Amino acid sequence: MKKQELIHLHSLLAQVQHSYEADTGSEVEHDEYAELGVKPTSIHKSKTDHKDAVFALADGLTSDMAAESDEPLTLTAD
Repeated sequence: MKKQELIHLHSLLAQVQHSYEADTGSEVEHDEYAELGVKPTSIHKSKTDHKDAVFALADGLTSDMAAESDEPLTLTAD
């Protein structure tokens, strides 16, 4: 995968994160991603840096989503 493609994927995952956080009202825990200090707009960072960031962000998102799916479903009356 080319660096430009990784940056695009990184941007898409960041959008998924923001959408997920808006839908659930909670923040995704991703300390590893935050420690890397690589954002989708960090175009000066290396291809490897973006690859590591993509994996860390994807791992944080899937872990959070898996934990949420393990919670029991509660129904509320409107």
